[in-house]
Parts: sequence; C-alpha cells; structure tokens
Amino acid sequence: MYSSESDPESKKQMIWEKVKEKNIQFIRLQFTDIFGFAKNVAITPDELDKALDGELMFDGSSVDGFARVEESDMYLKPDLDTFRTITWRPDEHGVGYMYCDVYTTEGEPFEGCPRNTLKRTLKEAEEMGFSLNVGPEGEFFLFYTDDKGNPVFDIHDEAGYFDLSPVDRGEDARRDIILTMRKLGFSIEASHHEVAPGQHEVDFKYDEALKMADKWMTFKQIVKNIASSHGLYASFIPKPFARQNGNAMHCNQSLVRDGENVFSDPEDEYGLSDLAKYYIGGLLKHARGMAAICNPTINSYKRLLPGYEAPTNIAWSASNRTALIRIPNANGKATRIELRNPDPTANPYLVYAVMLKAGLKGIKEKITPPPEVDKNIFDLTESERNDYQIGRFPRNLQEALDEMEKDDLVRETLGDHGFESFLKAKRKEWDDYAEQVHTWEIKKYLKQY
Repeated sequence: MYSSESDPESKKQMIWEKVKEKNIQFIRLQFTDIFGFAKNVAITPDELDKALDGELMFDGSSVDGFARVEESDMYLKPDLDTFRTITWRPDEHGVGYMYCDVYTTEGEPFEGCPRNTLKRTLKEAEEMGFSLNVGPEGEFFLFYTDDKGNPVFDIHDEAGYFDLSPVDRGEDARRDIILTMRKLGFSIEASHHEVAPGQHEVDFKYDEALKMADKWMTFKQIVKNIASSHGLYASFIPKPFARQNGNAMHCNQSLVRDGENVFSDPEDEYGLSDLAKYYIGGLLKHARGMAAICNPTINSYKRLLPGYEAPTNIAWSASNRTALIRIPNANGKATRIELRNPDPTANPYLVYAVMLKAGLKGIKEKITPPPEVDKNIFDLTESERNDYQIGRFPRNLQEALDEMEKDDLVRETLGDHGFESFLKAKRKEWDDYAEQVHTWEIKKYLKQY
C-alpha cells in the first residue's frame, strides 16, 4: 500500500472491480485545506477514469489557503492505494473515497497542498535513508445534541480516567467507532475514557507517516458520524471546560532504516540512540516555531496550562508527563519519542512535516538536547530550571505566530505560499478574538470599576 512500485494500470483496474462489486455510485475525492479541514469533490463512475488519470479540475480559489481567483484552476490526483468504501454512514451505501494530492495546471505538485508538504519532507528523510512511523493518540469529547442535531454544552457522563461507567450512549458510541475503524483496517492499541467527564481516547498502532495522516482524517470523520448516529456530537476542541483536562493529539514517533528502529540503543541509559537524541534536540530547538502548526487555535493555549498533564515547558523526560517530549518505557522496535503538545485541531500533514523536518535537522547538525528532566517541572526552582535549560512554550496564539514567523525551518517546510497563507489567516483569527469582550471580563470588571 502507498507504494509506487506496482503498476498504476493494475491499481486502476482493481478500483474499477471494487466499484462494480460494491455497486458504488459515488466516489469522494478527498483532500484537506491548509488548516486540516476535510474537503471533497464527489463524482459518479462516469467520471472515474478521468479522475484516476488526475484530469479532474476544481476551483482552488474556494479553498482556504489555496489559490487566488485569477489562478484558481487546480487538479486532484488520487492516491490509488487509498481507495476505500465508506462504512460509517448507514444511509450512504455505495460510496467510496480516495485521498488526493493537489496539482497545478502545469502538472506540478501544488506547494500549498498539506499532503504534498508532508510528502516533500518524507522525501528528504528517504534521501537520508529514513522513513517515519507515527502513532497518534486521539482524544475527543461527546456532547448531547438538541432536536436539530446541534451540540448542547452538556456532556453525557460524569466518569473519569479509565472508568468503566454504566453502558450509555457514549460507551456504545466508542465501541462502534472502534468496530468501524477495524473494518477499515485500522490497528487500535487501546481505547478508554479519559480524565475529563465526557472525554474519550483512541490510541492508534503506529504506521508510516503519510498513511497515518490519512487515517487521522478518516478517524475524525468516523468519530463525528458514529457519534451523530448515537444522538451525540463529537468535538475535538482542545479545551471546552475550564479546570478540566483537554484534548491532545500526542504524536509517538520513530525513524526506521532498513526495517530497524534507529532510535533504539539497548546500551544507553534511556534506551535511546545518538540519532534519537539529536532528533529530540531538533524538536526542542524548533518547538516554539512549530507551536502555531501543532496548536493552531485560540483555544489550543487554554489547554496548555500547568496541572492538566499538558506541557507548558520545553524539555524532555523519560520519567514524567510534564515535559514537552516524553520517552515511553519501551525498547527495541517499540522505542519512540512522544511529542505531547499537538492537539486535534491541527492539520496532521503539517504537524508530521514540521516535526520530521526539525528532527532531521537535529540529526544533520547533531543538536545535543539539554539534560533530561527527571523531576516534576512545575516543582522546580528557577535555578533548577536554568540548570535543565528549560524553555517556555508560547502562552497564546499571537506569541506562537510571532515565533513561527521567525523560524526559517517552518517556512522551508510549508513553502512560501503555505507559510504566508497560514500566518495571514491565523493573525486575522487572533485579531478577531482580541476585539471581542468576553463574559469573564464583564463578570470581573463591570461592578469592580
């Protein structure tokens, strides 16, 4: 799968056979905008040959972060290995989908296509002899809905971490989500109720980065549709409730060369190779510049507060979860590092691209990370923090965007078009937020002054 080794014509024939076998009447050609929102162009089998040949045109000016009106014509080129049938919507029989890359009218990969961005970075890793495996942890909240299907700000349970609550709509929904994912070939490591009421987690078994980014996009669609079928609304918002844990998208990752995990070194104190430590060094060096990509919304930074198992400091640790990077207790093929700041509002293609780019730079430049933090960071004195060389993660989106703008690695990863489009839109989002008067301000200041 996801390989160019087999004959494209044979793949096209296999897709046609599935279309006829499953009586598929609609095929969704899926892609994402720069902010990670799923988009699609739906076709019938009459247009399938044209689509399989990458000749289907669409209006790129209508997609956030893509083309301007005067250069709007763009093409979708399906990844033939990604063809699947939709199994998560009971009222949608005979529907298939494929993930696509966006191309220009000159036949070149469009620089602003997030999937192309990740493929460019994976190509760089391949030239160094590496491939990237990623295993994300998917967290979401389940809310009740009103009679129109809109979310009501009321969660469905009062359970906590790993609780085995009485069977309810949330428990049933999570079970059906897992069963649906398994039908599509997902390998699930675990699923459970998370810390906050109404919060759930599904942990993926690692896979190649491009496959996993596609899977993540499918996962979000499955979660939302299955929840809806149970009369619930699934939200991936990072922090819906004050003084409760929020949703993360922890990214477990490792590099592989010739089938071997190059992060592993059984002789090392932490089980990590020098390559792994250099990779960590690169991630820590560019953590502030990557923040806006990994945590792209106003609400993202409400999650990143002390006391809620979310990192607010730039450090690494093999023993606790208060650091930006944690080393899980695993060895051999399972050796990996866990980047803990990304959240599920982020575009997975861009997150994987920037973290891989930073890690590769760490390897190329042999960036040695600061000392490993073996204590709870929040309990350290200022002197101890200096000894560990602990940096501070951006406190809000505006600060993150300022750091992104200064980081040439992020610009190089996204390309000028994607970089500028992302910055412009997110600065407008911050300005819109800053202009609003919020309920907290009225409650705090109206009578006080």
